[in-house]
Amino acid sequence: MLTHMRKNWLYLFLASFIAIVPFDAGAQKRNVEKYRNKANDPISGSNYSDKLNYADLLFAQGSYFNAIDYYQQLKQIDERNPYITFQLAECYRATRDYVPAAHYYTEVKNMAKKVYPYSAYYAGLMLKQQCEYQLAIQSFNEFLEDNKKNAIKLAPNDNPLIENTPDRTVDPKTMKVIKKIVKKEIEGCEMAIKSVKDPQPVTLVNAGPNVNSAYTELSPYPLGDSSLLFGTIGRNDVIETSNRKGTATNTQYKEKFMISHKQSGFIDSFQWPMPFYDGAFNDRNYHTANGCWAPGGKAFYFSKCFVDENDSNKMKCDIYKSEFGVRGWGPAVKIPIGDEGTNTMPFVAKVGKKEILFFASNRTLQSRGKYDIWYSIIDPRDGRYGRPQNCGKVVNTNQDELTPYYDSRTKTLYFASSGQVSMGGFDIYAAEGGPSRYKNLHNMGYPINTCADELYYILDPVGKPDGYLVSNRIGSYALKNPTCCNDIWRVQYEPRLVVMGKVVSKKTNELMTESVVKMVDQKGDLRTYNSEDGKFLFNMSRTHSYVITADKPGYTSSRASVSTMEIKRADPDDTVVVTIFLDTIKTSFAVNNIYYDYDKANLRPESVASLDSVLHFLTDNPSISVEIYSYTDSKGKDEYNLALSQRRAQAVLDYLEKNGIDRARMTARGFGNKNSVAPNAINGKDNPEGRQANRRTEFRIVTDVPTRRVLYNSALPGTMDQQEKNLQVEPQGEDEPGQPGKKAPATDDEE
Repeated sequence: MLTHMRKNWLYLFLASFIAIVPFDAGAQKRNVEKYRNKANDPISGSNYSDKLNYADLLFAQGSYFNAIDYYQQLKQIDERNPYITFQLAECYRATRDYVPAAHYYTEVKNMAKKVYPYSAYYAGLMLKQQCEYQLAIQSFNEFLEDNKKNAIKLAPNDNPLIENTPDRTVDPKTMKVIKKIVKKEIEGCEMAIKSVKDPQPVTLVNAGPNVNSAYTELSPYPLGDSSLLFGTIGRNDVIETSNRKGTATNTQYKEKFMISHKQSGFIDSFQWPMPFYDGAFNDRNYHTANGCWAPGGKAFYFSKCFVDENDSNKMKCDIYKSEFGVRGWGPAVKIPIGDEGTNTMPFVAKVGKKEILFFASNRTLQSRGKYDIWYSIIDPRDGRYGRPQNCGKVVNTNQDELTPYYDSRTKTLYFASSGQVSMGGFDIYAAEGGPSRYKNLHNMGYPINTCADELYYILDPVGKPDGYLVSNRIGSYALKNPTCCNDIWRVQYEPRLVVMGKVVSKKTNELMTESVVKMVDQKGDLRTYNSEDGKFLFNMSRTHSYVITADKPGYTSSRASVSTMEIKRADPDDTVVVTIFLDTIKTSFAVNNIYYDYDKANLRPESVASLDSVLHFLTDNPSISVEIYSYTDSKGKDEYNLALSQRRAQAVLDYLEKNGIDRARMTARGFGNKNSVAPNAINGKDNPEGRQANRRTEFRIVTDVPTRRVLYNSALPGTMDQQEKNLQVEPQGEDEPGQPGKKAPATDDEE
């Protein structure tokens, strides 16, 4: 199990309880505003030991923002103190300020790696949560390399990663579990790199300031397509209180239901929120959130949470239900599913013919660890709740699973997990089936999931399947740092646009196996597909133009162009089918209509279109190098014509280089009036058409360099040749490219 740090801010989603981490509201032991001027703060002026004791006290109380202030003051005095640096890192991690957290964990790793052996792991975790995936992988691997031993000893304040570590010593059995956790984080980084390169057809938009505040919003529940129910404190300023255990009296700081209607005429724009008065659900003495209606709308379920001051100020949540009768909504009653642990985040849905209550709970009997997704079957005859059952090992892990939502239309359970392979902290997952058995578990991918935390995924009940989720991703309204706080985001599903096709031989029209298909958009972003059978598929996005080519040793590729510029978000899904042709590499090729005026080296305007075909060829076939041959007509002296033809070849090279072709792949050669393709004169009379035809440029392929080829997998280092060790390409040298042992034809100046 992870340490108490994640537990503390996890309360945020259970209640959501703002008075505990990461917002320092009820956790303050003193009024922050009173001492904004450090000259008036008696702690700032105290000695080193007293200040350290006070900072540690704030840390122990969960007042991390205040603790940061004093640890920073202490670090200015004692910059190389690993204890203070580690405490700073812990505070920033608890407040989800990932950048400074990674910085200070890295400092600790460099100062006292043996004392704080987990510092490299936590540095990697914080790098992962700011999307620095490659750096995170390096840090995770460093942790594994440094901790090859089967047991490690921890510093007094080091987090053990797994709880119940006796004598601060991690035994060999526990260390194996820890290494599995770290390897899963590496797997998550690799998955994220791949997912970002191939995003899902969806756009995420912040629900805006009429829904979101600087504090956390949670539990969005769409009411048709006209309004949104959600939980919020609804404040943008710092909450102050002087009594940590006095939060029950701070009724204005309680999480409560609000409702916001959509503004007519604007897509996903919300009006100023109003209190939700349908029933007496909001309670001034409790945090209330996580609301949902039972099918048919006759019952409303929600969570009520409070701080149990008699049990170490732990959060306690229960699920309540109110029924609608002839006199309106009746009183909310706690549902009888047991009092063990915390039960929260209800969602009621039809699974087949049964009405099922899904919820999150940290009850221990049958638990797989920490918070799991549970379900209870509601008896249709008397409304009784069956004994809660765990949703099983496909869904639940030894970490936290939260915010269940079941879509009866597709028989799919959506939930947030920190125990599955994730792109960040909590990711949204989907699994088909229910209520007890599930299959096809999958991560929802980017951009639904990011390196931040994502929870509370839910779809609209009618119309196009847009939806909502809660995330602290960059772009959220923030109280302290860019990722401290959660906002509600609108999930706008794009039409699914797919390009699929096949790679075939130009000569035989048969599928070409073991080729790499690449798709480049107008911004130059490249995606690759390793086609073992000659078939491929890419997801596309709206407002893009794509060029698709293939790469295989010894072959050149044609191209296909696909545009989604005119497609609107409301348009239906679409699939485009294309064919890419591969042809064996030829020694040379001619390009028509590359002409010059008499006695000039400047390209004529009509030549540009033809040169663009060469530009596309060289762009689509990056392993190919060419020689550019230019010729003149017979007028003039041979020496002059030779120099003129060289300038003409150079003009072509300059044009191609200007448009992105590496100069090292091209050689310009002029041959004067050699090798005429048409008579310069007929019957002793000048032939203008023939002379124009002789003022030409041709191209000869001279090399095919494997190391210039596109990557098999763009998420991995190395070229296609390096990744496929068994791929052997014959050396080219003077042989004809692609045909070893066959001598290339002699050039003009060799004849």
